[in-house]
Amino acid sequence: MRVRKLEQPRGWAMTVAAAILKPTLLAATSRTWIDGEKIPATGGCIVVINHISHVDPLLSAHFVYDHGRLPRYLAKSGLFTNKALSGFLTSAGQIPVERLSRNAIGAYDAAVRAIGEGECIVIYPEGTLTRDPDLWPMKGKTGAARIALATGCPVIPVGQWGAHEVLPPYTKRPHLVPRKDIVMKAGDPVPLDDLLALPQSAETTARATERIMSAITALVADIRDEPAPDRRYDPRASGVREIGNPYDEPHRTKRKRSR
Repeated sequence: MRVRKLEQPRGWAMTVAAAILKPTLLAATSRTWIDGEKIPATGGCIVVINHISHVDPLLSAHFVYDHGRLPRYLAKSGLFTNKALSGFLTSAGQIPVERLSRNAIGAYDAAVRAIGEGECIVIYPEGTLTRDPDLWPMKGKTGAARIALATGCPVIPVGQWGAHEVLPPYTKRPHLVPRKDIVMKAGDPVPLDDLLALPQSAETTARATERIMSAITALVADIRDEPAPDRRYDPRASGVREIGNPYDEPHRTKRKRSR
């Protein structure tokens, strides 16, 4: 496992976070980092990762940080409602996004600006924890693709496995004993050059999104050493809530019967 030295100034928020979180993560998990050096050492880039646990942001931040970059996240806007937490997240360079809202365009603009300033943006392109029953990557949202096509920056796919054993989806009690192994593997940049030459359209963005999700899924299949499903799970087509805990209330949409 190669670890790359962080060259970028951390700032007070990242310094505090690293001092508290990194020793905790080192004590609670073992790590198998694979090909993390494929994350560019400098310059604007997007790291796209599959989403299987609410502890994912801490673990993926550890992975990105260990390979010389400060991770910047598109974080749900609700986290910014607390004044103290909002100040910390803002100082750490995190970007609020209102999911399933027209106001999400502000997050897009902020992410594009951050890429232009040479930042490393971490995005979970599924938009929420996967709804796939076996935790495979599901159908992706278009945000990462739109940012990539607007900036032309490298998009580095990362497949991960193990976080769900530390904190299973939609639970609050972590399982720290025995210590769980977290595997993260980075892949080569997603090939998007041919799409950059095309006018931005819904079709172009959909093609880019499919390539991103295919790259992530291939890495997850490699880590799990088993074939991925032939078709990615689509929560909307299955009538499952797209955000929040799908088990909090009846999660199948009611469809009007045709007469």
